[in-house]
Amino acid sequence: EISGPTIVCAQAGNVNTGAIDPLDAICDAAGESGAWVHVDGAFGMWAAASPALRHLTRGIERADSWATDAHKWLNVPYDSGLVFCAHPDTHRAAMGTQASYLVQSEGTERDELNWNPEASRRARGFPVYAAIRSLGRSGIADLVDRCCAYARGFAEALAREPGVEVLNDVDLNQVLVRFLDAGGDHDARTRAVVKAVQEDGTCWLGGTTWQGKAAMRISVSNWSTTTDDVDRSVAAILRAASA
Repeated sequence: EISGPTIVCAQAGNVNTGAIDPLDAICDAAGESGAWVHVDGAFGMWAAASPALRHLTRGIERADSWATDAHKWLNVPYDSGLVFCAHPDTHRAAMGTQASYLVQSEGTERDELNWNPEASRRARGFPVYAAIRSLGRSGIADLVDRCCAYARGFAEALAREPGVEVLNDVDLNQVLVRFLDAGGDHDARTRAVVKAVQEDGTCWLGGTTWQGKAAMRISVSNWSTTTDDVDRSVAAILRAASA
């Protein structure tokens, strides 16, 4: 039994695996107890733009708030986060600022001072608007679909190699890879392969720990990525793994 204000945070795109929580079921459970549902959709929320992937985000429209990063899949500058709240009065009450030296507009105008954590800010929204206006609905869907197809290409090519293990189901654009060591120190071998690939410079990928295991984290989100980039990157990874 829940007492007091409660928030349930769901993920639309786990940073390691790309997995999306069952949002419909979470909203059902939260609704029964009056909890607020927030969806962290840093990159995965953009899957909703793709007709082929939209089913993964089913139920997201029922959440009380969402957050996503435009600097990821939209490829705009950093600090371009977006937050959506379904309850304007609650949003304004949380963010509104009052001070004698702050002269606020009156009437029906929307005063941004009441909707943001900052009183002074640059026009972060303009690059986001420009990217969306340029790409359009179909362009964003194509960008998401291509990146996810390239991620599956990475996973399929690497999984065919002996001593290479793909740890996750590739639902979106994230691939987790582990490199097996004959002596049993898989963590050390995986970290060594990640370091070697970074030093090689063909591509950039990072290391992570998932379910207690060291892993290589491949994230495909750049608009300019091509099949040739994937092929050359896979070759660089396999060179590092065979060294």
